[in-house]
Amino acid sequence: MRNILLTLAYDGRNYHGWQIQSNAISVQQVFQSALENIIGDKYNVKGCSRTDTGVHANMYCVNILTEHKIPAERLKNAMNRFLPKDIVVLSGMEAPLDFHARYSCKGKEYIYKIWNREERSPFLNDRALHYRYKLDEKMLDRAAKAFVGTHDFTSFCTLDKREKGDFTRTVKSFTVTRSGDMVEMRVEADGFLYNMVRIMVGTLLRVAQGKIKEDAIPDIIKAESRSAAGPTAPACGLYLNKVIY
Repeated sequence: MRNILLTLAYDGRNYHGWQIQSNAISVQQVFQSALENIIGDKYNVKGCSRTDTGVHANMYCVNILTEHKIPAERLKNAMNRFLPKDIVVLSGMEAPLDFHARYSCKGKEYIYKIWNREERSPFLNDRALHYRYKLDEKMLDRAAKAFVGTHDFTSFCTLDKREKGDFTRTVKSFTVTRSGDMVEMRVEADGFLYNMVRIMVGTLLRVAQGKIKEDAIPDIIKAESRSAAGPTAPACGLYLNKVIY
């Protein structure tokens, strides 16, 4: 038995997230279809995260348990011949048998992109949130620092059957920066709850609108109530940027 680690990138616009679903096309479904063309159907695939419909990935890790003898680098090249243009395998390597793309992960970094200009960009449709009103990125960066640290993030989680137990996570950094008309929110943590980043972004946008005070985020965290935070920002601006092992 071998364990092969593949690192992917994908444009999530045409997919209902990573995980296979019975009634919608997913990245995993397309990935496994390409894989079976190369090594057959005797394998076990584990992804590093469940991404939502429309979410993108600059780095997404998958480990494949298989007895097939194809070298990892050759598997990478073969996969790219079978995959559609909006999914690519960036690298392939051998991994220890006990490596698990999800459970061996020590942290992740997400980026949320906001096109902050009155006019929309024809090149960023479903690749960034179009927000026409002026954003003060320095003020939002100050407000976002309240997320850093170890907290119960119940207020920033959509509760459903996915989420059970301890909602405590450690946010290592959260920055808001601007490059021209693009505002970028970047957050790294040891783990994320369902919709956590998108709710953080939605809350910061409420701060930008003056509907939530700049210094209110610590109180929202302490409330441990989803109703205390802002709305869930659209998926289109969200990118899984880095997976840390």
